[in-house]
Amino acid sequence: MKPFPFKKIDAFADGLASGNPAGCIYLGADTVIAAAEMQRIARELKGFVNEVGYLRPLEDSFALQFYSSECEVEFCGHATIAIMYDLISDSEELRRKPELSLLVGADRLVVVNRVPQEDAVYITAPPPRRLPCPLAAGEIARALAASASDVDAVLPARLINAGLRTLILPLAALDACLALLPPQEELRLFCEQHGVDIILVFARETALASAHFRTRVFAPKYGYLEDPATGSGNAAFGHYLHDQGLWRPDGVIIEQGPSRDNPNIVRLRSVGEGHDRRILFGGRAVLRISGQYCLHG
Repeated sequence: MKPFPFKKIDAFADGLASGNPAGCIYLGADTVIAAAEMQRIARELKGFVNEVGYLRPLEDSFALQFYSSECEVEFCGHATIAIMYDLISDSEELRRKPELSLLVGADRLVVVNRVPQEDAVYITAPPPRRLPCPLAAGEIARALAASASDVDAVLPARLINAGLRTLILPLAALDACLALLPPQEELRLFCEQHGVDIILVFARETALASAHFRTRVFAPKYGYLEDPATGSGNAAFGHYLHDQGLWRPDGVIIEQGPSRDNPNIVRLRSVGEGHDRRILFGGRAVLRISGQYCLHG
């Protein structure tokens, strides 16, 4: 039996919004854990958390790996927010540091500590890749069980990778966005067929006066239909907003999820210009459970 320190942390939770549940397994610098064991833990936690992050301390930074119930995940924004917010909030030493360094795969990301000032952390998303979009807006709408008339006729569909290959579809109205309920298995096959990790739909109409856009994110490839609050997908959306001239110079507030009145809130910032531009996504998190996870066998 292998016991690991474990926490369940809900990212982007605030007020009546429930956030997005993430699990974290805390590894020591020399802890040995096989990929098959990390996948097994994530599979056992399916339905309890959406992804599990495995956090390891390095000499001057931290490293994170992510698994869903189905597979290893290149980058998981909400789990990163959850884990880094909890890590900073729980340490007087880290609370005094304005930035932390985080290794995710081959990318070294910056964690901006705004816990003392805003009760939030911000993460730099990986550098974006704008990919050819192989699909017409009507095809994407059909895969989502939506009508072609629900699509915004002015803005284009795009495929942008800011950690995950994110297919972005603009919708004409908030009601159309909230009404979506696509079939999970058919949407999973659609995503796999077209090399898509997640699908983000958005509307320029919002329920909250403080928000600028409503998004919803579907992620059937990872074993669940909808991601209730997303870092990497909304980071890709931030680059989309820049490309379409819709970015706001003071940053963007996104309301996400199917709830009209109690959405999750994701904040975006932008640094740099042109090819050097990076999107930072941020928010807070709530610790729900802290204990030990025992892996048998």
